[in-house]
Amino acid sequence: MVTAGVFLIIRCSPLFECVPSVLSFIVLIGAATAFMAATSGLLQNDLKKVIAYSTCSQLGYMIFVCGLSGYTASLFHLSTHAFFKALLFLSAGAVIHAVAGEQDMRKFGGLARMLPYTYAAFFVGSIALMGVPFLSGFYSKDLILEVAGGSAALPADFAYSLGLISAFFTSFYSFRLLYLAFYGESRSARVPLEHTHELSSRMAVALLVLAFGSVFLGILGRDLFVGPGTDF
Repeated sequence: MVTAGVFLIIRCSPLFECVPSVLSFIVLIGAATAFMAATSGLLQNDLKKVIAYSTCSQLGYMIFVCGLSGYTASLFHLSTHAFFKALLFLSAGAVIHAVAGEQDMRKFGGLARMLPYTYAAFFVGSIALMGVPFLSGFYSKDLILEVAGGSAALPADFAYSLGLISAFFTSFYSFRLLYLAFYGESRSARVPLEHTHELSSRMAVALLVLAFGSVFLGILGRDLFVGPGTDF
């Protein structure tokens, strides 16, 4: 349901191309969504809310690049985002399950030592979301910013500026999440966290598959999605 709107715009692109004013409106709404959701994510302390606002922000990227006629770039980010965001949500579920349902990141701390596999999966998903070079999020998000930076459409500069600021905010709240949840000493009021446990083997396999897509889908699919001028 979350990505249905993006997919609908991509599939109906011939209709949108007939109405430039609507495309400009899509750019404005998408860029504002990316920025506002990113700023909201900065201030959240609930683990799942941070990831949820991040999802909303990334959808803003997908929407505004559709308004700039970059439909393949939008679909590319839609595909890569599916992997690393699913990885983050499942990893968050594993963390919440391990700490008996607690979701406030301020009460975590030091979980990297107790949940090393979950931490590794969370770390991969987070740096892919940040757009660290050579991971899948880097290729798709960078392509969106390239389309915005090189577009001659009137609202493109607006989208490009908010997209860059939102990318910085994304990196900030992703690192904040990692730091509060996994680094330092435990801040839990429950003494001690003796019931904290690692996830099951079946869950571990699912996270491994998603981590593989989060790392390699960008470099494997970039020629497919970029299109003309590539080796594909």
